Amino acid sequence: MILLRSWNNHFWVILITFSVLFSLAGTGCSKKVPKYPEDHARFQRVVQAIKTLETAYVNQDASAFQELLLPLENLDLLEANVREDFATFATIQLDLTIDRMVIDGDRISAFVSWQGNWERTPKGASTQANGQGVLLWSGNQVILLRRTEGDLPFGITHRPNFPS
Repeated sequence: MILLRSWNNHFWVILITFSVLFSLAGTGCSKKVPKYPEDHARFQRVVQAIKTLETAYVNQDASAFQELLLPLENLDLLEANVREDFATFATIQLDLTIDRMVIDGDRISAFVSWQGNWERTPKGASTQANGQGVLLWSGNQVILLRRTEGDLPFGITHRPNFPS
Protein backbone atom coordinates (compact mmCIF):
# COMPACT_ATOMS: atom_id res chain seq x y z
CA MET A 1 0.00 0.00 0.00
CA ILE A 2 2.86 2.37 0.81
CA LEU A 3 4.48 1.54 -2.53
CA LEU A 4 1.25 2.42 -4.34
CA ARG A 5 0.98 5.82 -2.63
CA SER A 6 4.61 6.60 -3.46
CA TRP A 7 4.07 5.67 -7.10
CA ASN A 8 0.89 7.79 -7.19
CA ASN A 9 2.83 10.83 -5.89
CA HIS A 10 5.61 10.32 -8.43
CA PHE A 11 3.05 9.95 -11.20
CA TRP A 12 1.53 13.37 -10.40
CA VAL A 13 4.95 15.04 -10.15
CA ILE A 14 5.97 13.60 -13.51
CA LEU A 15 2.64 14.58 -15.09
CA ILE A 16 2.90 18.17 -13.83
CA THR A 17 6.53 18.42 -14.96
CA PHE A 18 5.67 17.28 -18.50
CA SER A 19 2.68 19.63 -18.61
CA VAL A 20 4.90 22.59 -17.71
CA LEU A 21 7.53 21.57 -20.26
CA PHE A 22 4.96 21.20 -23.05
CA SER A 23 3.40 24.56 -22.27
CA LEU A 24 6.83 26.25 -22.29
CA ALA A 25 7.72 24.55 -25.57
CA GLY A 26 4.44 25.75 -27.09
CA THR A 27 5.08 29.38 -26.14
CA GLY A 28 8.70 29.21 -27.30
CA CYS A 29 7.63 28.31 -30.83
CA SER A 30 5.26 31.24 -31.27
CA LYS A 31 6.00 33.58 -34.17
CA LYS A 32 7.93 36.69 -33.24
CA VAL A 33 6.26 39.94 -34.29
CA PRO A 34 8.67 42.48 -35.86
CA LYS A 35 9.55 45.40 -33.58
CA TYR A 36 9.04 47.90 -36.42
CA PRO A 37 6.37 46.42 -38.71
CA GLU A 38 6.44 49.27 -41.28
CA ASP A 39 10.22 48.98 -41.74
CA HIS A 40 9.94 45.21 -41.93
CA ALA A 41 7.23 45.49 -44.61
CA ARG A 42 9.46 47.85 -46.62
CA PHE A 43 12.39 45.45 -46.29
CA GLN A 44 10.15 42.65 -47.59
CA ARG A 45 9.13 44.84 -50.57
CA VAL A 46 12.82 45.38 -51.43
CA VAL A 47 13.52 41.65 -51.23
CA GLN A 48 10.51 41.00 -53.48
CA ALA A 49 11.72 43.64 -55.97
CA ILE A 50 15.13 41.91 -56.17
CA LYS A 51 13.46 38.54 -56.72
CA THR A 52 11.25 40.07 -59.42
CA LEU A 53 14.30 41.61 -61.12
CA GLU A 54 16.05 38.23 -61.09
CA THR A 55 12.96 36.44 -62.44
CA ALA A 56 12.41 39.02 -65.19
CA TYR A 57 16.04 38.63 -66.31
CA VAL A 58 15.97 34.81 -66.24
CA ASN A 59 12.62 34.71 -68.08
CA GLN A 60 13.95 37.29 -70.54
CA ASP A 61 10.92 39.50 -69.87
CA ALA A 62 12.02 42.98 -70.99
CA SER A 63 8.78 44.70 -69.97
CA ALA A 64 8.84 43.22 -66.44
CA PHE A 65 12.50 44.24 -66.12
CA GLN A 66 11.72 47.76 -67.33
CA GLU A 67 8.84 48.14 -64.85
CA LEU A 68 11.35 47.93 -62.00
CA LEU A 69 13.49 50.81 -63.31
CA LEU A 70 13.06 54.46 -62.45
CA PRO A 71 12.75 56.41 -65.71
CA LEU A 72 16.26 57.87 -65.59
CA GLU A 73 18.78 58.40 -68.37
CA ASN A 74 21.52 56.41 -66.66
CA LEU A 75 19.27 53.31 -66.70
CA ASP A 76 18.62 53.54 -70.46
CA LEU A 77 22.02 51.95 -71.13
CA LEU A 78 21.33 49.18 -68.61
CA GLU A 79 17.99 48.46 -70.26
CA ALA A 80 19.57 48.39 -73.75
CA ASN A 81 22.32 46.02 -72.54
CA VAL A 82 19.76 43.70 -70.94
CA ARG A 83 17.75 43.60 -74.17
CA GLU A 84 20.96 42.64 -76.00
CA ASP A 85 21.49 39.80 -73.48
CA PHE A 86 17.97 38.59 -74.26
CA ALA A 87 18.67 38.67 -77.99
CA THR A 88 22.02 36.88 -77.60
CA PHE A 89 21.20 34.05 -75.20
CA ALA A 90 18.60 31.32 -75.51
CA THR A 91 18.81 30.42 -71.82
CA ILE A 92 19.85 32.46 -68.80
CA GLN A 93 20.22 31.04 -65.30
CA LEU A 94 20.93 33.47 -62.49
CA ASP A 95 21.11 33.24 -58.74
CA LEU A 96 21.16 36.58 -56.88
CA THR A 97 21.94 36.48 -53.16
CA ILE A 98 21.41 39.47 -50.90
CA ASP A 99 24.50 39.85 -48.74
CA ARG A 100 23.52 43.04 -46.93
CA MET A 101 20.97 45.80 -47.16
CA VAL A 102 21.15 49.41 -45.98
CA ILE A 103 17.99 51.51 -45.84
CA ASP A 104 18.57 55.21 -45.24
CA GLY A 105 15.43 57.27 -45.75
CA ASP A 106 14.35 56.96 -49.38
CA ARG A 107 17.66 55.39 -50.43
CA ILE A 108 18.13 51.63 -50.33
CA SER A 109 21.41 49.86 -51.06
CA ALA A 110 21.26 46.11 -51.59
CA PHE A 111 24.69 44.48 -51.74
CA VAL A 112 24.38 41.28 -53.75
CA SER A 113 26.53 38.42 -54.94
CA TRP A 114 25.53 36.42 -57.98
CA GLN A 115 26.40 33.50 -60.19
CA GLY A 116 24.95 32.65 -63.54
CA ASN A 117 25.01 30.50 -66.62
CA TRP A 118 24.34 31.76 -70.17
CA GLU A 119 23.68 29.53 -73.21
CA ARG A 120 23.57 30.87 -76.76
CA THR A 121 21.67 27.87 -78.15
CA PRO A 122 19.45 25.46 -76.23
CA LYS A 123 21.97 22.62 -76.42
CA GLY A 124 25.14 24.58 -77.02
CA ALA A 125 28.03 25.32 -74.74
CA SER A 126 27.31 27.55 -71.80
CA THR A 127 29.38 30.22 -70.12
CA GLN A 128 29.48 30.78 -66.39
CA ALA A 129 30.25 33.95 -64.49
CA ASN A 130 29.90 35.36 -61.00
CA GLY A 131 30.44 38.60 -59.17
CA GLN A 132 29.25 41.14 -56.67
CA GLY A 133 27.56 44.50 -56.96
CA VAL A 134 25.13 46.96 -55.48
CA LEU A 135 21.54 47.54 -56.52
CA LEU A 136 20.48 51.04 -55.51
CA TRP A 137 16.73 51.35 -55.04
CA SER A 138 14.33 54.15 -54.22
CA GLY A 139 10.86 54.23 -52.79
CA ASN A 140 8.68 53.40 -49.89
CA GLN A 141 5.56 51.64 -51.10
CA VAL A 142 6.77 51.14 -54.69
CA ILE A 143 10.42 50.08 -54.87
CA LEU A 144 12.25 51.00 -58.11
CA LEU A 145 15.86 50.59 -59.22
CA ARG A 146 17.64 53.94 -59.58
CA ARG A 147 21.23 52.84 -60.23
CA THR A 148 23.63 49.91 -60.21
CA GLU A 149 27.25 49.72 -59.13
CA GLY A 150 29.94 47.09 -59.31
CA ASP A 151 30.07 43.82 -61.15
CA LEU A 152 26.47 42.84 -61.96
CA PRO A 153 25.27 40.31 -64.55
CA PHE A 154 22.90 42.61 -66.43
CA GLY A 155 24.45 43.39 -69.81
CA ILE A 156 26.80 40.41 -69.64
CA THR A 157 27.39 40.55 -73.41
CA HIS A 158 29.38 43.79 -72.88
CA ARG A 159 31.80 42.38 -70.31
CA PRO A 160 35.41 42.59 -71.46
CA ASN A 161 36.33 38.98 -70.55
CA PHE A 162 33.01 37.34 -71.41
CA PRO A 163 33.37 35.04 -74.46
CA SER A 164 31.63 36.33 -77.57
